[in-house]
Amino acid sequence: MFAGFVFDVEGTLVDSVQQNLSSLQDALEQHGCRIPRQALQLYSGLDGDQTLQLVVPEASEPERREMLRLRTDIYEREYLDSVAPFAGVRDTFRALMDLGGKVALATDCKGHSFKRYLSLLNVGEFIAATACGDDVEHGKPDPRLVRHALAKLGIRSTQAVMIGDTPYDAEAGREAGTKAAGVLTGGFEAETLLQAGCFAIATDLQALLFSLQSGEAANKDQAAMDHLLRFPSDRRAS
Repeated sequence: MFAGFVFDVEGTLVDSVQQNLSSLQDALEQHGCRIPRQALQLYSGLDGDQTLQLVVPEASEPERREMLRLRTDIYEREYLDSVAPFAGVRDTFRALMDLGGKVALATDCKGHSFKRYLSLLNVGEFIAATACGDDVEHGKPDPRLVRHALAKLGIRSTQAVMIGDTPYDAEAGREAGTKAAGVLTGGFEAETLLQAGCFAIATDLQALLFSLQSGEAANKDQAAMDHLLRFPSDRRAS
């Protein structure tokens, strides 16, 4: 079993992906940029400035900063209240802690949104460390968030696993020296997470618990099939 478990938050612990995409799309449109939702989904979970460099390459650095500021304002004003935690987070954290594991959060979000998520999740007694956007300048796939969380846990990277819903979570974890595991709650398909280096994937945290406890992959093909059965129209590009 792993000694440390580093969790992403948005899309992994709280159901916020569509709200984040909507707020980004709204901010871009206010700047005269109409970007299809499908295109934005490809970069869900990627560092915000990197995302804008890819979808609006003509935008200057000051323009990108203003877009990101506006996106945050829109998200917190219009979408944050609709975010809810995924089922089973407390049970998953409790099970890992009961086996001697330490849990950390590593998320690009910060400020009011991060505080709101912590309140919704109500798992403070299980969290040994947090690393958020207030702690580092660069978001995932830059590994510094994960490294910061591991340093706070006091655990070597080889003893830890990064759990997230995007390929950028997996890449950040692997670059930091951890293993990576993925959940299908963020809109990415199983194959995308596998290609990013996840040793195990599952439909959600509860289904991933066996792999986190054992360090072994469950049936990845079955996890992908379960996802398609539950969300038959969810065929987002990867």
